[in-house]
Amino acid sequence: MAANVNQIAQMLIDEHRRGVKYRPFAAACGIADVAEAYAVQREYVRLLLAAHGGETAGYKIGLTTKRMQAMCNIDSPVAGVILKDRVHASGVRLPLSVYGRVGLEFEIAVRIGRDLRPNGQTPTLAEVADAVEAVAPAVEIIDDRGADYRELDALSLIADNAWNGGIVLGPFVRPPPDLAAAEAVVSLNSTIIDRGFGRDVLGHPFHSVAWLATHLAGAGTALHAGDIVMTGSLVTTKFPDKSSAYRYELIGLGAVELAIEA
Repeated sequence: MAANVNQIAQMLIDEHRRGVKYRPFAAACGIADVAEAYAVQREYVRLLLAAHGGETAGYKIGLTTKRMQAMCNIDSPVAGVILKDRVHASGVRLPLSVYGRVGLEFEIAVRIGRDLRPNGQTPTLAEVADAVEAVAPAVEIIDDRGADYRELDALSLIADNAWNGGIVLGPFVRPPPDLAAAEAVVSLNSTIIDRGFGRDVLGHPFHSVAWLATHLAGAGTALHAGDIVMTGSLVTTKFPDKSSAYRYELIGLGAVELAIEA
């Protein structure tokens, strides 16, 4: 491996601590491919957990819709790790000052009820459905540190833990018979600003989970019971820059709310 994994991970720790603006770094740091980018991500997450004595809560999957991939100039999903101390309940107030730049992504979270280990092939939707015990409306907090999306580099994004800054969870409920048809409504200060459907994530959010299970199997691990998986944004990322209130509802399944404090 050409890249100095520990050195790059330490660099990321330092840049986030000092509030350094994001810029693509993979090529300059010798990250040659996706495998090396994920190796840096694993070390970066290990350092974060060691510094705070924390645990992981699950995974995020990003860039799962054509809208999001077009926005970021990437043609495949990416994965990151969710830290337990960055999981928030609905109603949380998020100060903009603690992030480089906040982006909000409106998603369907799933909670795994039993281990999901692919047997040499991508799990079917039925196999994923059998492993998922509950779903919830959820918002992912993205910290892109002021990135210029015209210069976005997939390897740098992956190495930087896919920019995950935490999640906000609504209530978990039993999955409906047709999660692909679930309608999402995003409101800002009580005004609807966007809509989407479960099918906007790779045709069905469980396809996203299947992709993640296959990805993890390639790294020698698996989805475990209790893991939370953020399946990808149903609409394009929103970037609040002033105090505001967001409400995100999955019709018939529940809602999650958060406030941004400038």
